[in-house]
Amino acid sequence: MASPNGGDDFETSLLSFEKLDRASPDLWPEQLPGVAEFAASCKNPITSSPPKWMAELESEDIEMLKELGSLTTANLMEKVKGLQNLAYQLGLEESREMTRGKFLNILERPKK
Repeated sequence: MASPNGGDDFETSLLSFEKLDRASPDLWPEQLPGVAEFAASCKNPITSSPPKWMAELESEDIEMLKELGSLTTANLMEKVKGLQNLAYQLGLEESREMTRGKFLNILERPKK
């Protein structure tokens, strides 16, 4: 029969104190590009200046982001479909105006 300390010895013999160096990109490639940089930027959530991508946003843009972030998936899909329809309508209108300009010879190059 095993001694009472025999189980502890076996468990300690299984422990590894090896330090894994994750600095090597060959041994530990980054699975998702940019994740390490993002994680490093999020380590200190309390910063005095906003992130680079937010520096150029105006208050209206931030409000729009908050509004879009609060939408459900179905509402967000409706919003995207509405934007697609608007883009299609603008394309049709532009096509009509270009055709109109062509018939009125507005787009004709000046003769030298």
